Amino acid sequence: MLDLLREPPGTPDVSAGYLDLLGPSAKAPPSLAQSVMESTFLPRIYEKVWRPVGFNLAKGWPLGPDTAEEHAMARDWLGLSHPGYAARPPATVLDVACGPGNVTRALAAGIGPEGLVVGLDASETMLARAVADTDPAADVRYVRGDAVDLPFRDGAFDAVCCFGALYLFDDPWTAVDGMTRVLKPGGRLVILTSRRPAPLPSARLGGELLRRATGFTVFGDREVTEALTDRGFTAIRQRRYPLMQVVGGSRSPR
Repeated sequence: MLDLLREPPGTPDVSAGYLDLLGPSAKAPPSLAQSVMESTFLPRIYEKVWRPVGFNLAKGWPLGPDTAEEHAMARDWLGLSHPGYAARPPATVLDVACGPGNVTRALAAGIGPEGLVVGLDASETMLARAVADTDPAADVRYVRGDAVDLPFRDGAFDAVCCFGALYLFDDPWTAVDGMTRVLKPGGRLVILTSRRPAPLPSARLGGELLRRATGFTVFGDREVTEALTDRGFTAIRQRRYPLMQVVGGSRSPR
């Protein structure tokens, strides 16, 4: 995995089961929302309570997709395969802001034995849970690093996924720039993020107040698709839900 990094450390710190590129000098979470993600309690309930309940409601449960359908969509849109299929691509995949690794492991089920899925997060507590819940024999590695300033070299990955995190970043568009940079030409990007259901001025004002108070950004219907278009992505598609959206596209081959 070190060959994927821009600047591989001379003495890699993997003492916690993941490659730590931040160390004790990492900055404290700057927002309420990010502070919650750094807590010791949330990783314990994230996969079984927080994500299936909160996300499924935001996707319009019972009409929207459940967690398993969401994972299958991620694999499909990223050009991967599905668990049990013989023909699985040997893809190198990045899961940005992977949390406790639930999506990371779902992506790993869709790659061949020569492939690799890398989960990156800044939270020590989330990564500790991810390592504990991941089979050591799986084609999965975890990195503690900055999701907005990705530590990987240009064009390192065949596919990049960011599910349920873009709205937490202080500078989401710089984060999208980084995801584009580390993606190979022709590679695929998929983002699951928030959605503002109404284009009314009051809705935009409410979203801005929420961002200032908590650090949580609510994106409009066109913001993420336009961001990918501006960065040269093609074959862009979007699936809208009441409070969330999935947006994907392919990086220009040139």
